[in-house]
Amino acid sequence: MIGSRFRWSAYCPLWSKTVDELRSLVGHRAGSQHVFLNRRGQPLTRFGIHALVERHAARVATKLPSVAKKRVSPHTIRHTTATHLLRAGVDINTIRAWLGHVSISTTNVYAEVDLKMKAKALVKCEIKDGKPKKPWRKNPGLMEFLRTL
Repeated sequence: MIGSRFRWSAYCPLWSKTVDELRSLVGHRAGSQHVFLNRRGQPLTRFGIHALVERHAARVATKLPSVAKKRVSPHTIRHTTATHLLRAGVDINTIRAWLGHVSISTTNVYAEVDLKMKAKALVKCEIKDGKPKKPWRKNPGLMEFLRTL
């Protein structure tokens, strides 16, 4: 446990609240057994997860019509999570490891798509008054040090 907010599972750090919610699914099973099982008691496959996500998206779409026009899949959820992590300031290499990407260039796709982050970067770098400020020029000690290099 890290502090009281996180707990480590064998594969992934989890919020304590998530662990508590998952306990009801696990019941009295051994810690080495799978958490998510299908109706036959077998581990849920990627196809089962895909069907589950599609079924719930269709249910949501009846109450929220805008969802009906969107493609919702486990990959959509994965992509959205990566984008939210990036927006929250998590560094790209941590996101790469979380997603299981071997190459950082695969993960960089998430950074390229996020226009909101690009807009924030532009605001941070905006030059007011028409000229960039160079405060280091007013520091004679720094300028002298740079000359000696």
